[in-house]
Amino acid sequence: MSQNGLRKELLPRHVQFLALAGMIGTGIFKGSGETLGIAGPGVVVSYLLGGALLLIVMVALAEMAVVYPNHNVQHLVHKAFGFHISFIVGWLYWINWTLVTVVEILAAGSFLQFWFSDTPLWLLSAICAALIIGINSLQVKFYGEMEFWFASIKIIALVLFIVLGGAVLMGLTDFSPDTPTQHLFGHGGFFPNGIQGVFAACLIVMFSFGGSELIGVAISETKDVKKVLPKVIKGVVWRVLLFYIAPITIIAGLIPWNQVAGTESPFIQVMDAIGIPGVAHVMNFILLTAVLSAANSGMFATSRTMFSLAEKGEAPKLLTKTSKSGAPINAISLNGLFLLIGAGLAYFAPDSIIGTMMTIPGFTMLLLWLSICAAQLKLRPEYAEMPHFRMKLFPSTTIVGITGLGIILIGSTFSKGISVGTVVCFTALAVLIVLAIIMGRKRTEKETKLKKAQ
Repeated sequence: MSQNGLRKELLPRHVQFLALAGMIGTGIFKGSGETLGIAGPGVVVSYLLGGALLLIVMVALAEMAVVYPNHNVQHLVHKAFGFHISFIVGWLYWINWTLVTVVEILAAGSFLQFWFSDTPLWLLSAICAALIIGINSLQVKFYGEMEFWFASIKIIALVLFIVLGGAVLMGLTDFSPDTPTQHLFGHGGFFPNGIQGVFAACLIVMFSFGGSELIGVAISETKDVKKVLPKVIKGVVWRVLLFYIAPITIIAGLIPWNQVAGTESPFIQVMDAIGIPGVAHVMNFILLTAVLSAANSGMFATSRTMFSLAEKGEAPKLLTKTSKSGAPINAISLNGLFLLIGAGLAYFAPDSIIGTMMTIPGFTMLLLWLSICAAQLKLRPEYAEMPHFRMKLFPSTTIVGITGLGIILIGSTFSKGISVGTVVCFTALAVLIVLAIIMGRKRTEKETKLKKAQ
C-alpha cells in the first residue's frame, strides 16, 4: 500500500467522457419520459434553461481550476469557506452519489433480468457491484479507458437514434408520418401545460444534468489542467445539450407526449413505433451499458470525495491510502461495501427498492452547484493573477446562476411527490451541521494546544 496520493493519469478524452457518463444515463434514457409528461414538447425549453445554468457552473469551476490547478471541488470549497461548509458539502455530495450509484446498480440488475428472469435481483445487482468495484480498483488510466468505452457505447447509440429518428421525423424514410409536426403541436400545443409545466420540469432536468461536476472531482488526476479543462468543459456543455434536446424533440415528434409510458423507456417506445425488429434486446443492452457507466462514474465520485475529505481531516486518515496503482483503495473498498449492502436490500423488497430509493431527490447536487458558484464569487478577488479563461460579465453572471439554482432548490423542496426524499435529505443535512460544529470545535481545540506547545 502507498500514501503517495492520486496520480495524474487521466487524459482529456477520459475527463470529457467521465462527465458525459455522469450526465447521460437514466436521466435521458428513462427520465425523459417523466419530463415530457410534465411539460410536453415544451420541455425542450426546460433543458435550454438548465443548460444555461450548467454552463455558468462549469465556467466558474474551470476558472477556479485554472487558478488553483491542484484543487478539486472539495478543495475549492474548503479554500473559500473553510472547514464547516466544506465538511457539509463534501459529505452531502458523498451521500448523494452513494445513493445514486446504488440505484444504478439495482437498475443494472433489473435490466439483466430481461435475459435472466429466474435470477434474483439482489444477486444480479451484486455481480454488477463487484464489476464496478473491480474496475475502480485498477490504475486510474485503465479506469478512464474503461469509462471512455462505456460512455462511447451509449453516446454512439444516442447519435444513431438522433440520425434515424431525425430522418423519420423529417419525412426521409418509409416509416415517416404524413404530418411530422402533428405530435409536436397537435396535443394541446407545444406548451400543453403552460410555462408552469416548463419550470416544473426544470427540477428533473437539473437532476439529470447532475454529474457534470465530476470534471471537478477528477481535476487532481488530470494532466495539464490549465490547458485541458476549459476546452473540455465547453465541449461537455454543448454535447450534453445536443444529446438531451435532440432526442427529446424526436421522441415528442414521433409519439404523443401524453402517451409516453412511465414504466418503459420512451426510446424503446419510439423504436417500436417505427417498427425496427429486435429493438427490445438492443435497447436493453444500451440501457444496461448506460447504468453501468453511470455507476462507474458514481464510484469514482464517491471514492475521490471520501479521499478528499480524509485529506482535509474531515474523514478518517486511513481513507487516504492508495494502492500501488494509485487508486484510493480504502475509500473504494468502503464505498464498495455500501454498494453490496444496497444490492442486498433488493432481497427484502425486489419490486419496490428502486422506486423507493429514487424518491430521494438530487437536491444535494444543487447544493454542490451553488457552492461552486459561491466559491467562485468569494475567491475571484483573491486571485494572484487573473486567468485568461474566466467568467464573462462577472459578478452578474455568477449571481444569476446562484439565483436560478436557488429558485430550483426551493421549488424542489416543496414539490409534490418528493416528501420522503426531502425529509431524508434535510435530516442528513441537520446531522452533518451538528457534526461539523462538533468536529470544528475539536479542530480549534487541537490547534490551540499546538500553538501553546510551541
